[in-house]
Amino acid sequence: MRITLVGPTHPYKGGGARHTTELAHRLAAAGHRVVIESWRAQYPALLYPGQQTVTEPEGPPYPGTRRDLAWYRPDSWYRVGRRAGREADLVALAVFSPVQVPPYLVLRAGCGTAARVVALCHNVLPHEQRPGDTALMRALLRRVDAVLTHSPQQRALADRLLGGSGPPVRMAALPPHLPDIGPRQPRPPGVRHRLLFFGIVRPYKGVDVLLRALAAGPPEVALTVAGEFWGGSAELRALAEQLGVAHRVEWREGYVPAGELPALFAECDAVVLPYRSATATQNVWLAHAHGVPVIATRVGTLPDQVRDGVDGLLCRPDDPADLARAIADCYAPGRLDALRAGVRPVDTDASWDRYLAALTDTAG
Repeated sequence: MRITLVGPTHPYKGGGARHTTELAHRLAAAGHRVVIESWRAQYPALLYPGQQTVTEPEGPPYPGTRRDLAWYRPDSWYRVGRRAGREADLVALAVFSPVQVPPYLVLRAGCGTAARVVALCHNVLPHEQRPGDTALMRALLRRVDAVLTHSPQQRALADRLLGGSGPPVRMAALPPHLPDIGPRQPRPPGVRHRLLFFGIVRPYKGVDVLLRALAAGPPEVALTVAGEFWGGSAELRALAEQLGVAHRVEWREGYVPAGELPALFAECDAVVLPYRSATATQNVWLAHAHGVPVIATRVGTLPDQVRDGVDGLLCRPDDPADLARAIADCYAPGRLDALRAGVRPVDTDASWDRYLAALTDTAG
């Protein structure tokens, strides 16, 4: 099949770029003719306050990549759509935010009817919604030929937006697309009494809940918060001072390059994902790839990725007391060793085989 993927790839960073790139490599290895239509300018800085690009690629770049799309050039949206419509049997639009809808609507119009167009929805709607988001996403979903989501909850949300009419909505679990991390570093025995929150810090990620749980949990436990802070860290730092835990929190602000991940994970006993809401995340698999158990809330796909009591612990979302209970449980005698022993890397190839089958099936 001839397939065009429209989405970010290197030099853009993060899970979205890694997914697009890995998807292209996997489809090409399966025998398809694949092109990535990527961006030379994806978002205005005002709409994406974090670091957008990196110098070093986080995995092997895909050679068949074009970078003609720019948010400030509507003519590029239509031109790329026309080209994809001529060259592809299937066009997959990587959807992360309603901000992308205007370019994608123009690109979709340029494709015409020769190629099947699928919306590959990493997020059907944002975790933190703004006025107009629902209308924009509904407009996009109604104009594609199929929708692919990454969890049953997201599939149900897409169905609700479509109101029982429009293209078919399918679901395929998001497969691992981890940065190149090299061999796992050996972990010296013993307990470090340090937890790790890793990733972009936004309100829905629940770092404030984690700080409150830290204050209520074992007093010898420290925390590292590593990642970009959207909106700055002043409010969370003030909360840590107010709760009396500022001396137990290390703030590592800024994007963490892939090469620094092994050392970061080696410093902690467990990764904590205190999300208030979630769709799908790579952070459980990333922690497990480093041999680290995960404490997470029961939202999105997290309960499917974390086996409660085996390779991690689950708790209620937005509940500092229950998160504090899970942290204390993690440090109960013998518990941490048992959780570490239960960590197993995900079966990457099988996950990707299922995902590729679901995507190519949308071609009808």
